[in-house]
Amino acid sequence: MSNYLDPIVDKIIVARVGLLLRHPFFGNMATRLKIEDATEWCATAATDGRHLYYNKDFFADLTTKQVEFVVAHEILHNVFEHMLRVEGRDRKIWNIAADYSVNGTLVRDRIGEVPPKIKIFHDTAHYGKSSEQIYDEIYDTMDDQELEALGQLLDEHIDWEKEGKGRPAYSKEELKQIRDEVKEAMMTAAQAAGAGNVPAEIGRMIKELTEPKMNWREILRQQIQSTIKNDYTFMRPNRKAWHMSAILPGTNYDETIDICIAIDMSGSISDEQAKDFISEIKGIMDEYKEYKIKLWCFDTKVYNEADFDGYGADIMEYEVKGGGGTEFDANWDYMKQHDINPKKFIMFTDGYPWGSWGDENYCDTVFIIHGNNTIVPPFGAHAYYESSDKT
Repeated sequence: MSNYLDPIVDKIIVARVGLLLRHPFFGNMATRLKIEDATEWCATAATDGRHLYYNKDFFADLTTKQVEFVVAHEILHNVFEHMLRVEGRDRKIWNIAADYSVNGTLVRDRIGEVPPKIKIFHDTAHYGKSSEQIYDEIYDTMDDQELEALGQLLDEHIDWEKEGKGRPAYSKEELKQIRDEVKEAMMTAAQAAGAGNVPAEIGRMIKELTEPKMNWREILRQQIQSTIKNDYTFMRPNRKAWHMSAILPGTNYDETIDICIAIDMSGSISDEQAKDFISEIKGIMDEYKEYKIKLWCFDTKVYNEADFDGYGADIMEYEVKGGGGTEFDANWDYMKQHDINPKKFIMFTDGYPWGSWGDENYCDTVFIIHGNNTIVPPFGAHAYYESSDKT
């Protein structure tokens, strides 16, 4: 049982009040964490989703603003579900990626102050990226020596499924229960904090949780149909106006669909999945009198472009080809260089760009994401290929 006369506990409570006043989302999330002295087994700080564990010596050297940063750091680990998303990854690299993600959000949004004695993992190049994206970049490019030079973890990243001296351990079912508790608390805290007081990443997560999910086939059909533009023409007069002795224009339905499709063939999407995606496109296109499709594959560049309009080659005969890395920007560069301005640009991808997601101002974009339904693009419409096929 925590002793609330303890000066460290008092410091944490003061920091929690500071968060409530300046950053209400974090303050509300902090009040639900039970403060526990874990000096015997925790070198810095830790969380299991229900407790804030602290080391007295570590916290004694921190200012109140620095404690705010540490508390908010623990909160984001809970909200981002880092304890449940490790899966089969290298835990050391995953922990680094998780800290990059958390620290980036806190530094960017000026939540508390970074403890100066720790060289935290922080790089503006990782802002807005998921932990999985950061993990892949680090895993592919750095060895252990290079990782050591990057920085150090701010807190203790504990595998809560394993037994440890003086600390609790949980089953997978218990950890999922804690995850659900955190998710519910996140929604409540965001509502209490109000619009504009929630980090952008969490806002996107809440949007995903609260908006109804659509099967990727449904959202694909909806987005393609939205490219049909109605206009008015006197070639088809409006019959409702005849009794007024006036001739008014009627609706002219443009039934020509004009879209571009890019298939990310950097490695994680199989030919069979790509063909399934193309087959769905063909099924939708066959419902219209005319259509124009530009289809290509990409990795770090665009290649194998082909045009289809229903009168020539069959889109099902298109040959998909694999490649190397992933540069989403290659698609926008290609469209701009070749003066391609589609009504809709649809990308089938695993959601892991090396750099940016592309130019959100160039054209309407739809991302169909394979393999990870936690990835949320920074712009455009999106759906998840894998999860929707299971429904």
